[in-house]
Amino acid sequence: MERTDTSSASQKRPSLAGKALQRFLRLNIAKKMLLGYLAFALLILLIGVFTLSGLDQLNRINESIIGSDIAMIETSDRLIDALLSQELYARRYAILKSPEMLALFWEKAREFDRLNEQALALPEVKGSPVERLHALHDDYNRRILNDLGALAAPSSPTARESEEEIRAKQEELIGVIKGLSGMARKRQNEKSRLIAGISRRAFRITVVLTLAGFIFGIAATVLFTRSIAGPITKLMHATRDIAEGRFDTAPVIRNQDELGDLAGAFREMAQRLKELEESCLDANPLTRLPGSVAIETVLNRRLDSGKPFAFCYVDMDNFKAFNDRYGYARGSEVIKMTAEVVAEAVAERGGQGDFVGHIGGDDFVVITTPERYGETSRTIIERFDARIRDFYDADDREKGYIQGKTRRGEAATFPIMSISIVVVTNRDRRFTSPLHVGEVAAELKDYAKDLPGSVCVVDRRGKELSGA
Repeated sequence: MERTDTSSASQKRPSLAGKALQRFLRLNIAKKMLLGYLAFALLILLIGVFTLSGLDQLNRINESIIGSDIAMIETSDRLIDALLSQELYARRYAILKSPEMLALFWEKAREFDRLNEQALALPEVKGSPVERLHALHDDYNRRILNDLGALAAPSSPTARESEEEIRAKQEELIGVIKGLSGMARKRQNEKSRLIAGISRRAFRITVVLTLAGFIFGIAATVLFTRSIAGPITKLMHATRDIAEGRFDTAPVIRNQDELGDLAGAFREMAQRLKELEESCLDANPLTRLPGSVAIETVLNRRLDSGKPFAFCYVDMDNFKAFNDRYGYARGSEVIKMTAEVVAEAVAERGGQGDFVGHIGGDDFVVITTPERYGETSRTIIERFDARIRDFYDADDREKGYIQGKTRRGEAATFPIMSISIVVVTNRDRRFTSPLHVGEVAAELKDYAKDLPGSVCVVDRRGKELSGA
């Protein structure tokens, strides 16, 4: 059984980072900037949310310490003070029998009860010994009031026994209160350690997020800068190459944003400039019309597109005799006039993309569409016939001909110049090369030049040809 090499295939598959980079490059510049801004905004939001969350947690812990633990510690101290004050006023009352001391005793007792109620209302005391304080305090009050007589005679055996019982109740109460204070201090210490841990963790995470944001910012800046500065540099070098005449420069820019579109337009511009330069180099020095190279290029493009076109071959009749009779200078004027007539007719009667070329001598080419060659050809013939007679001397115009010699050196008369237009279209036949089009036009030109006056002959032979 044949085995396939999956390792090489897997190596060719783009990684997730590669796919993300490709998607990033496909974005336009505005979306790249927006994506970078959103990433930074998200990172800042994340840092802000985490920081605020940590601060809120620290604030709640601090509120718990102040509102519960410290309050319990302070309340415990005040409870002990109230309890000791009760004992002091009770002993004074037992000795002095002063109602004021007894009133102060009960005032401190009520203060103890209020403090006890405040302690019960504090958070985190449910299930703690504070719930026993009220009962223990009532028992303590009863014990002191019952033993007031004994306290009045401290040296008696009954006084010593009562003193021990009161002291035991008092120590029990104070032990419970100190236990509450100790629990509050323990909770306060635990919460302080928790605050320290949260602070350290928040500091570390904030540092990590800040460093990550810094690294991400540098990476995003480098990537974004390279995705813009790199193509701009390539376009700048390509512009310099084109300015120096190297039109084959084609900057490779894989961006699918505005810079990628600009690179595509730049390549098209370079190709067009190359064609224009070739046209200028190939242009006829007399008429400044594109020459044979440009004609072949345009015709090839029309053939490749497959769209209907009309190839019009324009030739002047009896030009050689005119040139021999009047000389090169006047012949050149006639050629320039003919170029103007052809160009004007195409501009007025032709369509967008129509082409005018000058093969050389008295031969011109018009490439247009089958729908427009008729009006264009008639306009050329009418204007040529209206202007050509002005180039003859008055005597020759009156006679309607000039004396001259044929190419074999035989004397002959030649009528006023006319113009012959041969039209070849791909509407009814298929052409495979400019040479094939030229051969068909040459066949018709010989036929058209044998006809008197200015004429337009159209190739209407419809047959499929597979080769030139």
